Amino acid sequence: MRPLTEEESKAVFTKLANYIGKNLVHLIDRPDEPYCFRLHKDRVYYVSESSMRLGISVARPNLISLGTCFGKFSKGGKFKLHISSLDYLAQYAKFKVWIKPNGEMPFLYGNHVLKAHLGRITEDTPEHQGVVIYSMNDVPLGFGVTARSTIDTRKLDPTAIIVFHQADVGEYLRDEDTLF
Repeated sequence: MRPLTEEESKAVFTKLANYIGKNLVHLIDRPDEPYCFRLHKDRVYYVSESSMRLGISVARPNLISLGTCFGKFSKGGKFKLHISSLDYLAQYAKFKVWIKPNGEMPFLYGNHVLKAHLGRITEDTPEHQGVVIYSMNDVPLGFGVTARSTIDTRKLDPTAIIVFHQADVGEYLRDEDTLF
């Protein structure tokens, strides 16, 4: 495990800021214990500093994971968020989308959110903004990127895509062999 370089930190924080905005400060400056981001085998982990100090005593080849996996870097250097970061994204999300019960299963199978499935959306959500998708019972289901702004959404037909799918909790079952 090693600290992120400046370029890696910029990529991670840019991606997280798209979803949680200025609440990014709450991830680092926590009142209970300081947390940090660490890189291990192209994966970025969010880990408490006390756990990180304990993890240093384990040899790198023997260390599988430590903390919460927030995402991974592709071979091209792009950062992709994993579904395992959903708990933190949902906690600090700036923009949210709620989908109706008839839209939950299509979303959990990896499809985009259509206007017919849209229950509610946060006011003044801009286009291409990261959003957390909830069920109508306020259970976080995943996250995505808006295809249209809130104002444009009202004018669309029911088959239009509102949110592009990025990740959902169904990935735990679909990709269990490659997720971690």
